[in-house]
Amino acid sequence: MSKMVLLSRVVFCFCLFFVVAGCAQKKDSFKEKTIQQASISKINGVSLVAAPDSLLQKNIAPLKEIHANYATVMPFGFIKSLNHPEVIYNQERQWFGETATGVRQNIKLLHKNEMNVMMKPQIWVWNGEFTGLVKMASEEDWLQLENSYQEFILGFAKVAEEESVEILCIGTELEKFIEHRPEYWRDLIAEVKKVYNGKLTYAANWDEYKRVPFWDALDYIGVDAYFPISDSKTPTIAETRAGWERWKEDLKMFSEKKNKKILFAEYGYRNVDFSGKEPWKSDREMTSTNAEAQINLLEGLYQSLWKENWFAGGFLWKWFIAHEKVGGETNNQFTPQNKPAEVTVAKYYTKFNK
Repeated sequence: MSKMVLLSRVVFCFCLFFVVAGCAQKKDSFKEKTIQQASISKINGVSLVAAPDSLLQKNIAPLKEIHANYATVMPFGFIKSLNHPEVIYNQERQWFGETATGVRQNIKLLHKNEMNVMMKPQIWVWNGEFTGLVKMASEEDWLQLENSYQEFILGFAKVAEEESVEILCIGTELEKFIEHRPEYWRDLIAEVKKVYNGKLTYAANWDEYKRVPFWDALDYIGVDAYFPISDSKTPTIAETRAGWERWKEDLKMFSEKKNKKILFAEYGYRNVDFSGKEPWKSDREMTSTNAEAQINLLEGLYQSLWKENWFAGGFLWKWFIAHEKVGGETNNQFTPQNKPAEVTVAKYYTKFNK
């Protein structure tokens, strides 16, 4: 072999090595970028308010426009008072969307449109009293409530399994019930797992989640995220981000301690003055309208949490199916529909869409 041929082959091999190495580096870079992208994909959900009528295809379009990839369906059970031991549900006089037939119809249409679903059966106490205070006066009443609530949850868990629902929430803001009957809840979770194979969570109130004793048996730490963020009439985005720092660190540490992602089972703000001070308030005495406050609070929330790997995402409170008839800038309740805040939701749901 001549020296010239040998030299040519050496040069060729040398060049080939760098080409292969370069391709490998690009492949690794692409892989790393893909992993990073996957790590910030979120549950971009809305809490779909149960309606008296069926969900229609036209009702899905606004959800697609904001790039929501999940919706909550919420069948309701009713308790006559805070110490009454019977859950009444799936009645003919209830709204269609609150019943088993209604949630089935909603789920089927959402799935047909490639949207995921969380089923969140909820309790409503007559006169709107806070469910966290539900507490029985005797052992007999506790046992009756436990049996009634289990029937309520297992009935809808079976519907969730039959309809391939992605997430099931086993309760919402039932602090005293859990505090006084913790073993019941572990037994309930075990019974639910016999009939339902999807992911499980519980929706703890913002000041309750650290005291829930059974997160190890669930898939997500569910939080209704009405954390006090700012005392300002119109908090800036910077103030909102600063207001989240304390809660964010607590949530991160708790997530790491339990080795579970945080899921906001509910989150949202009204477009009123001081809406970040006590975000859970829904009373009609707050008559102001403040679109900027709602926008800035949502912006600050998304900027603070949506990029975090320990955070799974959340469900915006709340969204009505009759989009064209609700919300608007004169409406000062939680929904962002037909308000400037709807653009904010769409911006971040687009950015973090699966």
